[in-house]
Amino acid sequence: MKFQLETYHRNVSNEDLIQDVRHVSKQSGKHTVTIAEYEQLGKYHPSTLQRRFRSWFNVLQVAGLQDSRSRLNISEEELFDNIKDVWIALERQPKYSEFKLPLSKYSAGTYENRFGSWRKALEAFVNYINSDNPKEAQSKDSIQSKSREVSGNNAKKKTKRGLSERLRFAILLRDGFRCQSCGKSPLKSPGIELHVDHIIPWSQGGETVAENLQTKCKKCNLGKGNAFLK
Repeated sequence: MKFQLETYHRNVSNEDLIQDVRHVSKQSGKHTVTIAEYEQLGKYHPSTLQRRFRSWFNVLQVAGLQDSRSRLNISEEELFDNIKDVWIALERQPKYSEFKLPLSKYSAGTYENRFGSWRKALEAFVNYINSDNPKEAQSKDSIQSKSREVSGNNAKKKTKRGLSERLRFAILLRDGFRCQSCGKSPLKSPGIELHVDHIIPWSQGGETVAENLQTKCKKCNLGKGNAFLK
């Protein structure tokens, strides 16, 4: 086995980087290059160019190529949902370098182009999520006490049964992406599916509010039925 260092690309000139993108374009016979195509055929890593030119759109523009997709056809909600999915998969705040296939649908450069910087993109995402952010969960004793005040199905509901994706993410984040019954998480136990469910069941008067929601794995949640606080 031969030990050797990988090629160091930090000092490669902008012109050399752009020429390599043009070379990949000629190879593919298209007037554009996607990040996935460049990662497969290019000499350098796409993130090297994205950091140097701030976004893949800028790379293509400097190279005189067409955009690989419209800058306008991705909604902010789609971009935020992608951050949410990556955050859930990693069970922590994602890093710039982690926003690439297959983990992320969009590159970090896409977010830089839309929001001005990677940090601003994360700040915008946090503001989006927190617009439906739960308050601190109350104790189970408090929830039990409230349940005694509820008159079953006749209670007038203040909230809908279903919860938004933003609220679901916020509960998962609050609970550390772990089942609150068995403690399992998808990161440590592959195949685990997490649900966010009512502590006091909806059928027994429970509301869709943060203090009445908790993270459960599929097995624990399906075994709960209409019981609660177990």
